[in-house]
Amino acid sequence: MAAIARKRAAAAARGRRNESAAKTTRARAPAARYKSRPRTTVAQAGVRAGADQRKPLAAKAVGVTTGRPVNGVARYVHRVAHATPLEIVEIERQGVLGSFIKDLSKRMQIPSSRMFAILGVPKATAEKKAASGERVAGGGGHAAIGLVRLLGIAHEIAANSTSAQAQSFDATLWLGRWIERPQPALGGRRPADLLDTPTGVDLVARLLGSIESGSYL
Repeated sequence: MAAIARKRAAAAARGRRNESAAKTTRARAPAARYKSRPRTTVAQAGVRAGADQRKPLAAKAVGVTTGRPVNGVARYVHRVAHATPLEIVEIERQGVLGSFIKDLSKRMQIPSSRMFAILGVPKATAEKKAASGERVAGGGGHAAIGLVRLLGIAHEIAANSTSAQAQSFDATLWLGRWIERPQPALGGRRPADLLDTPTGVDLVARLLGSIESGSYL
């Protein structure tokens, strides 16, 4: 009887040890899984989020400083339209990229050779600067900025219009056509033929600004 009792006691002890070992294994398993996936702290998450946010901001900054905005012609038009007089002076001193002028001609659907003539920039010079990433300064650059100013006025007219058609109205494309039409207020001259001088740009800007909302559609 004593021998049987000892065997039962030994078996019970082994069972308790096995059960204890199993519990320990189960307790450690979640911890092991948890350790396999390193935690990201709040600070680390902030750094990663900040890096992701800085990428598009940096891209936007390129457009502001180079005169060839990444979001297209419209972004540069917005910048010039909302610039202060002193900022305009700086923009005129910098000039515009030759490639931006080509972008502008495409957006307005004006042949690049015609656009160069409107701005008073020799075709060979403009093409060279566009290919090399150089700026067009001086009179040609000022004329390009003057044209961008006119685009800003056209966009404002469309934005202020109460006409239902204004919602889908392409002010940039419209201006490209309008400047090539003879205007009685300009003595039958085309606005495009006056944009190579500051005074000519001012005359066209005043004419464009006098157009009532909706009457240009």
